[in-house]
Parts: sequence; C-alpha cells; structure tokens
Amino acid sequence: MVAALQEDQQIALQALVQTPVIELDGLSVRFGRRPILQDLRGQLRGRAIGLLGPNGAGKTTLIHTLLGFHPPASGTARIFGQDVINETKEIRSIIGYMPERDAYIAKMSCVHFVRLMAELSGIPSEAALERAHEALFYVGLGEARYRNLDTYSLGMKQLAKLAQAIVHGPRLIFLDEPTNGLDPPARLRMIKLIREIRDSGQANIVISSHLLRDVEECCEEILILKDGRIATYCNLEEERKANRKFLVLETRGDQAAFTKAIAELGCEYAITSDHRVKVVLQEGAEIRDLYRIAAAQNLQIRRLNFKRDSLEDIFLKAMENGNGGL
Repeated sequence: MVAALQEDQQIALQALVQTPVIELDGLSVRFGRRPILQDLRGQLRGRAIGLLGPNGAGKTTLIHTLLGFHPPASGTARIFGQDVINETKEIRSIIGYMPERDAYIAKMSCVHFVRLMAELSGIPSEAALERAHEALFYVGLGEARYRNLDTYSLGMKQLAKLAQAIVHGPRLIFLDEPTNGLDPPARLRMIKLIREIRDSGQANIVISSHLLRDVEECCEEILILKDGRIATYCNLEEERKANRKFLVLETRGDQAAFTKAIAELGCEYAITSDHRVKVVLQEGAEIRDLYRIAAAQNLQIRRLNFKRDSLEDIFLKAMENGNGGL
C-alpha cells in the first residue's frame, strides 16, 4: 500500500515537472475592433521568464490576460495546465502579481495592506497577519511595517508591492517593471530578492521590463513581443552554452597562414580587421590548438575573448526581423 502511494506521488511529481509554466494556444485579445495580441503560441518552462518588447507591444495585456482580467477573443492559455478561461479562480490562488503602477489604499499601514492582500488570496485572517509580518521582514521592511504606505519612498513602495505578491506563497509570480525608478542600491536589492525567489525553487517568475540588463541578470527564458505577436523566443541558458565555442582573437603576425591552418583544423573563421579574427571551434578542437598553430606560424595572440550575443543584440534582431515563434 505504501509502495503504491509513493509510486503515485512520484508520477504526480513527474507530471508537475513536465507541465509547462505557461502555455499559449493561439491566444488572441482584442479591445473593441483593435487587435492587441495575435495568435500567440508556445510553451514557457523556465524558473524565470523575461517578457520584453517596445511600448505598445502587448506585454501588460498578456499578463492581464493570464491573470484573467481580459477575456481572449480566440484561443486560450494555461498556467501549470489550468485554463485561464475556465479555471480562473484556481489560477488566481497560485499566482502573485506585482503591478507596475501603485495600487494602495490611502492611510493604510503597510502590514495591514499586505495582510489584506493575503486574505484576498484565501488565507485566513490570523494566518494572513503572520504571513504579512514574515513577507515584510523578508523584503527588508520589517522595521517600517507599521508606517502608512503614503509615507514610503519609491524604493520602499516597490518592496511593499513585492511583499504582497509573495505573501500567500504563490507558485508563479508576475513582476511588472519591478525596478522601475529605483536608484542603483535599491535596484541591486530588488534584483537580489528576485534571484533568491528564483533559486529557492518554490515559485517561477515572469518579469516584464524595458530594462534589458535586469532581465538578462535574472531570467533563463526570453519572450519578445512586437505588435502583439511573438517576435522571438530565446532560451538564454542554451544560448550561452552554444556560444562557448565562439571566440574573438586579437593577433599580430601573418593572418593568412594562421587562418589557413585554422581551416585545416576544421574551424570556421572570419577576418574582421587586420588584427582581429572570429573563430568558431568545432567538436574536438580546443583553445590550446589555436595557441599551438599560432606558435607554429610565428603569430601572437594578444587577446582572446568568448563572444556571444547579448540580450540587446537578440532584442534588436527581433525588432528588425519581424515575427518569429517558439
């Protein structure tokens, strides 16, 4: 009996791991006659997912649709396998939302506000108060938790919004512009908290931001929207691994003989200037082979760097190339 129960738990756990965090199934949204999101399709599975795009691309509309605020015109989406149209109540119990704009109740203390948000998420009153204290201490507002929210600085208000998003222990947290307007120390503090939540394994995160640096530092997967469509999907972890063989060399000496020997080794190359060569190492080739060839050709390798597309490069390509997909 016990063995059968353990086996059932293992099957349930495997199914949970295999279920996409977010699944987009032909999702389209209209405001009146105006199309906002158009036929979004794909699966997102990362611990931290970045949502990017220019102003008006549909980022906030996508988040609001996943939260159940906007009904799809066609298609649907699922969060951990639950449909956003038919299972809205179940979904809202497992998600947290940090909005871009402030949404506070005047003259309310921070701890009472966070407690209220916990209660609205289904937590009993006494447990909600306890969790509110825990969440505020976690984000660093423990000493200021009894102050009214309208006395808070911008950085403190952002932390309060994060606290109310995590107070009920959600499985998925939407963060809309979490570092918007923060000074450098406050930004670093917010990024540290987001990484801690991501690495804890207790919740997945979706970050919508116009700050590419924030997304690149926190996220594993990137979804870029343009004109309401998916312009690019990118798994940053796979991208980083794939580009470990892409090198940029700064050299002094006979480049022609050097590149000829590189080609004989089976490596692709491109000469970008009199002193710079880009090289893609093939399977079986190592960096030490380049230094061996350089020594044989009496050429100096002054500098060697790994080269990979930055998130900015990926974003700009997506804006130039139009629509793509997952």
